[in-house]
Amino acid sequence: MAKYRKLGRVTAHRNMMLRNLVTDLLKNKRIETTVTRAKETRRMAEKMITLAKRGDLHARRQVAAYVLDKTVIKSLFDEIAPKYQERNGGYTRIIKLGVRKGDGAEMAIIELV
Repeated sequence: MAKYRKLGRVTAHRNMMLRNLVTDLLKNKRIETTVTRAKETRRMAEKMITLAKRGDLHARRQVAAYVLDKTVIKSLFDEIAPKYQERNGGYTRIIKLGVRKGDGAEMAIIELV
């Protein structure tokens, strides 16, 4: 059994979609998506924030290998990570919105706490 959700995508598409979702979440502080995508996005976003809290060069390079936008990386290390310095995880919140009209998918907002 996989330890992650496949989201109906081939591996490369799924990985790029999650990278885009994490980048957008860190840029906009909140995004609206499906519940399953939000849960997968939470896993990676929290890992990126934890790396940014370390703040060393290796952590910066690990984040840069995943996050797509250089301005987001800068704000992650300069603004977001210091805000969560005293917090041990739980940097995001998922709020369920109900179902999407078109296909009945459960929708949610994922936001930084």
